[in-house]
Amino acid sequence: MPFSVRLRLLACSLCFLLSFQTAHSQTVPSFLKANPRWVDSVFNALTPDQRIAQLIMVAGFSNRSKGYEDSLMTLIKNYQIGGVVFFQGGPIRQARLVNRLQTVVKVPMLIAIDGEWGLGMRLDSTVRFPYQMTLGAIQGRDDLLYKMGAAVARQSRRMGIHINFAPVADVNNNPNNPVINFRSFGEDKESVARKALAYMNGMQNNGLLTSLKHFPGHGDTGTDSHYDLPLISKSRQQLDDLELYPFRKLIDAGASGVMIAHLNIPALDSTPNLPSTLSHKVVSDLLKNELGFGGLVFSDAMNMKGVLKYYPSGVADLMGIEAGMDVLEYTLDIPRAIAEVKQAIADGRLLQTDIDARCRKVLAAKAWAGLDRYKPINLMNLVRDLNEPESNVINRLLTEEALTVLKNDKEPSGEPLIPLLNLGTKRIATVSLDADQETYFQKMLANYTAVTHFNLSAATADTTLERIRNELKSYDLLLVGVHLSNIRPAVQYGVTPKTVAVLKELCETGKAVVSVFGNPYALDKLEGLDKARGLILAYQLTQFTEELAAQLIFGAIPAKGKLPVTVNQTYKLNDGISTPALSRLKYTIPEEVGVDSYFLTAKIDSLMQVAITEKATPGGVVQMAKDGKVIFRKAYGTHTYEGLTPTKVDDLFDFASVTKVTTSTLALMRLVDEKKFNLEKTMADYLPDFKNSNKANLVWRDVLTHQAGLKASIAFWVDTKNPDGTWKDKTFDEKQHGPYKVQITDNLYMHRRYRKTIFETIRDSPVSAKKDYVYSDLSFILYPQIVEKMTGQKFEDYLKQNVYEPLGATTLTFNPLRFYPLPRMVPTEYDSVFRKTLVWGRVHDEGAAMLGGVSGHAGLFGSSNDLMKLVQMYLQKGYYGGKQFISPETITEFTRYQFPEKGNRRGLGFDKPTFTYSGNAPRFASPQSFGHSGYTGTFIWIDPQYNTSYVFFSNRVYPSRTHTKLITLNIRTNIADALYEAIRRGPSSNLASILATP
Repeated sequence: MPFSVRLRLLACSLCFLLSFQTAHSQTVPSFLKANPRWVDSVFNALTPDQRIAQLIMVAGFSNRSKGYEDSLMTLIKNYQIGGVVFFQGGPIRQARLVNRLQTVVKVPMLIAIDGEWGLGMRLDSTVRFPYQMTLGAIQGRDDLLYKMGAAVARQSRRMGIHINFAPVADVNNNPNNPVINFRSFGEDKESVARKALAYMNGMQNNGLLTSLKHFPGHGDTGTDSHYDLPLISKSRQQLDDLELYPFRKLIDAGASGVMIAHLNIPALDSTPNLPSTLSHKVVSDLLKNELGFGGLVFSDAMNMKGVLKYYPSGVADLMGIEAGMDVLEYTLDIPRAIAEVKQAIADGRLLQTDIDARCRKVLAAKAWAGLDRYKPINLMNLVRDLNEPESNVINRLLTEEALTVLKNDKEPSGEPLIPLLNLGTKRIATVSLDADQETYFQKMLANYTAVTHFNLSAATADTTLERIRNELKSYDLLLVGVHLSNIRPAVQYGVTPKTVAVLKELCETGKAVVSVFGNPYALDKLEGLDKARGLILAYQLTQFTEELAAQLIFGAIPAKGKLPVTVNQTYKLNDGISTPALSRLKYTIPEEVGVDSYFLTAKIDSLMQVAITEKATPGGVVQMAKDGKVIFRKAYGTHTYEGLTPTKVDDLFDFASVTKVTTSTLALMRLVDEKKFNLEKTMADYLPDFKNSNKANLVWRDVLTHQAGLKASIAFWVDTKNPDGTWKDKTFDEKQHGPYKVQITDNLYMHRRYRKTIFETIRDSPVSAKKDYVYSDLSFILYPQIVEKMTGQKFEDYLKQNVYEPLGATTLTFNPLRFYPLPRMVPTEYDSVFRKTLVWGRVHDEGAAMLGGVSGHAGLFGSSNDLMKLVQMYLQKGYYGGKQFISPETITEFTRYQFPEKGNRRGLGFDKPTFTYSGNAPRFASPQSFGHSGYTGTFIWIDPQYNTSYVFFSNRVYPSRTHTKLITLNIRTNIADALYEAIRRGPSSNLASILATP
């Protein structure tokens, strides 16, 4: 044996001993112990050339031509390459290509990907988790990063990927860093180490190899190593104190891989222009020996200018192996690389034992990753499996935790502006900058209250800008979204001069709350933010950041995030203002409350399809919430059987008898709280005209539970007809004139004095001596009079000013044609008897129509979302959006069984489940639940035991009220039961783990 070789063997032995002594406290990567029998068997079957090839990873793309794929296959077959690192492509295409490539190798290849934010970093149609800079803002929820890592591992394994080149462990303390920047967790080394560790453990503990990068630290560079060789002029002490800190922590914790960056660091190796990738002092002396790392050492991509600028391909690959590299990523010239390594062995510059040891290490990694039991990727349901709803939950939770409030001015009351209170007192406009159409941000803001949208982009004409500028003057608050389409410093983070100018002008109005959807360093490029009333940093532009920032503004979620970097003297590391949640509805997916969205959606879709097919209703809207979170909101069918107008979730429906519990009962509860209305008093106490009637002594508690003996209803319009079918005098006319002012239809007007006749008819109607349960409309027609007398306000004004507008339920209204276009409303019935026309945009109930459309028993219209706000307020014991509308005691009293001993199921105004199932309520509803149904096909149900609320809209009376299948098929309650079933099924094991809070 040549002396030089013996000397090298001795040196290696000494290095091993030193490494063991240094690293004895470190956790040994678990893959090193995987299936040694398989490793030995495979290793012994490999030729020397093939052992070298096991240390090489070629680049792969699944979005290129068949010719490219054929050439890649030939290369891999000829050289028996050890692995492929995939870049752009799609999941099905890549899976097919991987399956094809694996057929031509003796040893299954390791498949790698740069998936710093999940597979979506490289593959379309897959999950994109937040950037690491976004995650750096999260406080105290490292468990979520672990769960993200576990999800990335599940998706990677399903995709046939064995290594993720992540996490980034670089400390980004250079705002102008062109390559790391948003890919880092931030500038605080402790936070970077902690978060990288959580992410790494989530992946490794779930079967995915990882690779920390970019050793020894790429965070303080002003040069992109893809295009040049960065120089880091720090001292060894500075590197130890900062850059190396996270790597030490993660190596000690058992990191399976480390990627070496192309950096020139004289403090570590003074050789001029030598990339750290090719430095024995960096790779072997520092990483392996001093830090005791025993896992896989990967090069950064060997096609980058950071390495090729001074060393040609092939030569650079050999130097990487000589430096101590285990795996060369993205080798450009594979034949030359293998030839160079072989020649170095022949020359004694490299030992075959070095190559063999590294080859065994790679084979051990393959065994750990399951390649000792290789199976092709199953293409069945691949895209669906890669987009598991659990990942959607993690994405939402991570984004929610990261959102950071950096400015929050006080209101005149002394309360912080964010979250917004007192919704009924402000005119609000939304302004999305750099967006030429309505954004997710704007759509979500509109879920909370009435807002007017404005969009401005680089293409917006100056004349349009001037018009918008003038229109915005009439608004009290401007909710501004800055939608930055680029996150990289090289293009100013997507900030344009026009954006800067318009934003500055908006902030100077003193009315702007600004949400920035972009890189935190972009704050330094945006002028005028100091004059904004509020500032929210969302870190990047995604559907999740836009929707959740909007929810934060309205208090559906709190603000918890802190800046992970220092931007300038104004916005510094760890800045961030906490804001509370206000118990407003949050909008999310079923999985966030432990419900399987596939199951729930399939059940509801099926039931609605039956309803439409059986002509139980032409269409409808279903909305559900659990735990204060809207988890289902979907429209079905069309407005009519004949029409082509699809039903939309924000369509307005006639509530019918749901009006009873959303107007009259609501007002009475507030009056009870104010001690103006006493349930034990009689009709005569509050209705002077009834003092001498047969109803004078009827007690309100009995009346509200429908056991006072009142008639079920009165067809008031019937008495207005003469025997020959003409209208009686002083009843109706086809034209509006004189006293005929109450519009019923476009061609029918009622005499204004006939309203008095309606109330007199109720007063003089018979009362049954039997006080049995008989559902009656009559008392609810009277409640508006009581409310107006006690409050001094018109019934509708009282409800809107005191409840609907503060709730943000601005579509709740009588006579909606005053405010909304007809196409937004769903028609009810073609009335062939009384009104002789299609009832559309006006109340269906004849009695309510004769009362001018405003009554306490029917006539309210609105959207499902706005109704759910009121319903949710009931569920939350009268509290919503930071305001107590009704006392908990009163809610409890009105929604309990009042006379169960009599077999009466009713609460006060509210319906409740029958004592033996009859279909009026969901089969699985609890005794604490309550709600109401409406004749036109509406339904609400609230269940405190399950913390659920449910709104169902349909127009089942179209085209005629003879259509009763919606009722006989129990569509409304069966859909509610789908939610109960979904809740009872419980979450999957993966989901349960994600939802568990440490």
